[in-house]
Amino acid sequence: MKEVIKEAGIRAGGLPGKEELEAINRFAKGELKAEEVYAFTVKLCDNEVDRDGERFPRETLEELAPLFVGKSGIFDHRWSAQGQTARIYRTEVVGEDAVRTRAGDGYCYLKGYVYMLRNEKNAALIQEIEGGIKREVSVGCAVSRTVCSICGREAKGGECRHVPGREYEGKLCFRELVGATDAYEFSFVAVPAQPKAGVMKKSAKGGERMERLEKEAALGRRYLAGLRQEAVRLGALAEPELAVETLKTIAEKLEEPELLALRECFAKRAEERWPVKGQLPQRGERTERGCGDSAFLI
Repeated sequence: MKEVIKEAGIRAGGLPGKEELEAINRFAKGELKAEEVYAFTVKLCDNEVDRDGERFPRETLEELAPLFVGKSGIFDHRWSAQGQTARIYRTEVVGEDAVRTRAGDGYCYLKGYVYMLRNEKNAALIQEIEGGIKREVSVGCAVSRTVCSICGREAKGGECRHVPGREYEGKLCFRELVGATDAYEFSFVAVPAQPKAGVMKKSAKGGERMERLEKEAALGRRYLAGLRQEAVRLGALAEPELAVETLKTIAEKLEEPELLALRECFAKRAEERWPVKGQLPQRGERTERGCGDSAFLI
């Protein structure tokens, strides 16, 4: 078994809604009122390859989701009751298939719904979350195995000789953290191992506007993903000697202006290489007699 500490982030929040408050009160001894609670969301961990050359595959995130419900929020992984500040009351795995990870699959992350009490002790922390000072968090959990992405062997015990971060025949080497066995806590930290982990921003007053912006951002990501796919498709037609994986690597590094220019260039080259011929003859053009398909001309 391997104990794992991975960093993530927070989303600023506010007063919980009715359903959220009901979920929170399952953990409270007495019934809390909405104005007594500060609720926010946390990106606990994701399936991207992190700075340690490791990642949680989606299957492990799904296993971790129920294990984190009810776990405490502390500081710097110091397991002390004095540091208990918040608690996770709900979790879900969120997918963003339009975003691709370094491993080549769709991006997803484990989202935690967290609450803390609005009191004098927590007032400064709530202010720091709202002000963007407290943004990064880290999770503590345990997995049963660490597997090499190249050979599929256990990374420990000398069975695997591959080095995380290196490429082998064009494939990135990293460690898969599989078989979640336990979840301990999440902590407020300074430097996360997972770059995308952190506080997820959302103001209490601007929730609808933020949700609209998030939807627009997701739409933009899908647009770029489609643009990259079209550029790769045309590139395969225009330059068949180039491997598709090479074209994908090139496209992933480009943004909209470069992708539009590349798509136009590939489209012209493809048209030159594969000119489209019409079925009907042009004016003044004579067709050969005896053509067996002439009866099917429209």
